[in-house]
Amino acid sequence: MSDFVKAAKVGDLAQGRCKVVEAGGRTLALFNVGAGFYALDNTCLHRGGPIGEGTLEGTIVTCPWHGWRYDITTGKATMNPDVGLACYETKVEGDDVLVKV
Repeated sequence: MSDFVKAAKVGDLAQGRCKVVEAGGRTLALFNVGAGFYALDNTCLHRGGPIGEGTLEGTIVTCPWHGWRYDITTGKATMNPDVGLACYETKVEGDDVLVKV
């Protein structure tokens, strides 16, 4: 059964930014974009690059190692939407960002 666990404080992550966090035994890339937070596995499908250290443009993050791009709202790869990173539900309670893992 999946549970929501604390991943960060709202104030830890500025608008339009990403942070690598540990939540429920997983390493995730946590994004603050628009009106919400998004969480993806932090490991690129291509060669294991750190997604959370990539470049974020709107809702697209680019892996810093080889340029693979993912939509942070779905986890889907932009060059092949049949593949993608695991995408985790998030919510804010008080000052905490929670991720369902």
